[in-house]
Amino acid sequence: MRAERFAGRGRAYGPVMTVTSTATDRSPAPGRAARPPRPFVGELRLPAFGPHRRTVLPLGPLTLLAGGSGSGKSTALRGYEALARLAAGDPLEDVFPDPAAWVPERAGADAQGRRGFRLGCTVEGPAGPVKLELAVQAEPTLRIVGERLTDHGETLLTTALRDPRGSAVQAAWHTAGAVPVTRAPFPDDRLGTALLPLRVAGTTAGQLRVLAAAEQVVVALRSAFVCDPVPGRMRAAVPVGEGRLTSGCDNLAEVLYRTHSQCAQRHARLVAGADAGCAGRVTGLGVERLEDGRVLARTERGPGHSTPLGRLGDGELRYLALALVLLTGPHVLVVDPVAEVPSAMQALTVLADGFDRCMDARQTGELLALAASVCAGGHMRLLGTVTEATAAVARATAGVAVVDLSR
Repeated sequence: MRAERFAGRGRAYGPVMTVTSTATDRSPAPGRAARPPRPFVGELRLPAFGPHRRTVLPLGPLTLLAGGSGSGKSTALRGYEALARLAAGDPLEDVFPDPAAWVPERAGADAQGRRGFRLGCTVEGPAGPVKLELAVQAEPTLRIVGERLTDHGETLLTTALRDPRGSAVQAAWHTAGAVPVTRAPFPDDRLGTALLPLRVAGTTAGQLRVLAAAEQVVVALRSAFVCDPVPGRMRAAVPVGEGRLTSGCDNLAEVLYRTHSQCAQRHARLVAGADAGCAGRVTGLGVERLEDGRVLARTERGPGHSTPLGRLGDGELRYLALALVLLTGPHVLVVDPVAEVPSAMQALTVLADGFDRCMDARQTGELLALAASVCAGGHMRLLGTVTEATAAVARATAGVAVVDLSR
């Protein structure tokens, strides 16, 4: 981690927390940098968000955040999740139901009593490195007061609050046609970048560039799955539905019912992972169909012997749920993929707060190895938080980048 000073508009912005990662998704061709075919968030920026000040986090295929209590690990994941939800079209008030909680502590109000927070990211992909910056007013009313989308340093979209009494911001985007810039009002409770595909015709080279940059950001951010397994809700029998795993993994039995019959190869890998991470021998993961139509997951312990999955410990259940997410991917998760973009061009990012919670050292080591193996393939990425003990193990695991927020 190093401190830098960013120069801009003739002034210094102070120390910037950055972490250098050696992980890359693809080796560049000699003489030029290769552009990854699947858009992904390569950097998360939290210039003023909760406890963060000028924090810059490079994100590799598998990045784990470490640090003491209060260092901002969970807040960083919350910032990523917020950008993902805004890119999916969620209104600002749904993403930030308690906006004052994200205003930096001791941040003073201006003459009009306004306070807020800022966050952003860089998305790598076919359009190059596209940067998104967002400024949100939390008080006295919640609204987006500024947004900037840039590609290779050139501004493609800006929004600004012109009339504090209205409910819109003034947007301007690059067109490079007969009219070099197009201006129009945008709602102040939606991400302007996500609205561009509905507003830009794509008839000029400039418009096509704006669309490519906006769609790259939207595709990368929307392809996120928040995963925080709750063991207490994973033990009961559940009804059979779509078989899509929820963020809390409470319908684990239902998803196992689906994978057992539809994803034989992945299910076999999951069984092998369960055998490695659970106490005692595990020879299979089956599902019992109850008389009322619900399903109950069971662990097979050998010929003629099985026990309900609910008898596993909290650490075993969290381990199993996270392994299921890593091995099966978006086709069994409650995610909203971009339908018009082929799945081969999208990389799912799993956000796992407390990645090692409740697990012992053996389970953590097995899960880290599995995550590194899966993320190396390029279709899956993971951003999680871990304890200091796990961070020490992760630093010695190939393919894992550890960011220490305490430094």
